[in-house]
Amino acid sequence: MTTSITPGFVLSDEELELLPTGEEVAEYERTGYYLTRKLFTDAEVDELVAASERFYAGERSRELPARPARLAYWKPEDGPVQRHHDYIHYESDDIARILRKPIVGAVAARLARAEEIRVFQSTLIYKPPIAGEPSNVVPWHFDRHYWQSCTSDDMLTAFIPFHDCGVDMGTITMVEGSHRWSEIGADDSTTRHFADRDNDDLEVMLTRNAAHNGVEVRKVPMVIPKGHMSFHHCRTYHGSGPNVSARPRRAISFHLQPGANEYRAYRLSTGDVVQYNHDVLVRRTPDGRPDYADPEFCPVLWRNAQP
Repeated sequence: MTTSITPGFVLSDEELELLPTGEEVAEYERTGYYLTRKLFTDAEVDELVAASERFYAGERSRELPARPARLAYWKPEDGPVQRHHDYIHYESDDIARILRKPIVGAVAARLARAEEIRVFQSTLIYKPPIAGEPSNVVPWHFDRHYWQSCTSDDMLTAFIPFHDCGVDMGTITMVEGSHRWSEIGADDSTTRHFADRDNDDLEVMLTRNAAHNGVEVRKVPMVIPKGHMSFHHCRTYHGSGPNVSARPRRAISFHLQPGANEYRAYRLSTGDVVQYNHDVLVRRTPDGRPDYADPEFCPVLWRNAQP
């Protein structure tokens, strides 16, 4: 038996049991993160691995029509460092088919209390087991800093490992409750991606903001079983340590936006307008703005029934 929410957005009775409860949504709102039940079968996760290997070997369903200035896109000549490939949901249909499983969007909609959830971005990640490699460490940051061209403060990210993922693999780690902190020290530099900033500066920002809010920094590693995923709020500080296991950490970072999210022109103190990669790819709205609802790059994952 299935339950239809709207045409094309359907959950089985078994999948309805996988949605976060009201208590779990309240806990997400308190902590800024959530560990799901098992949303993907082992076969689906294994296909993500196989599809990613085909992608690394050069297989593409389509290629981006332009190369945004801040595109993360590892090339073999970059060597054995952590690999990031943005827009994997666009370039690989096999990966997109699994990522767009309705239960993923339905969980996100429940957490964000949104009527609609769209893709915002997706990044395929391969973190090799090189404990001393600096690129294997992701410093403390939160995603909202890099999404200043967005109107929504309720965006969220799913971290989807392709295997059991624990501390030894450098799993994603959250700073509990940090999405509720008031912020000090934000300036033009915070719009720059963490890869363009000094790690020590980001550690100082975390510590300073915790002190400003009168709280201790509580770091919570997400131990994620195969087929499960974590979600975190766009203002939750997070990072990851080195992969000290014997095998690569494979995952996708799946950034999601509520249906109400739109582009806004966010100006720096210099007068320059912040740009996101989408801005050179997506179609334009009738008033000329980048359309963050472009179905080619930002497809709908879930839409609740309308009253």
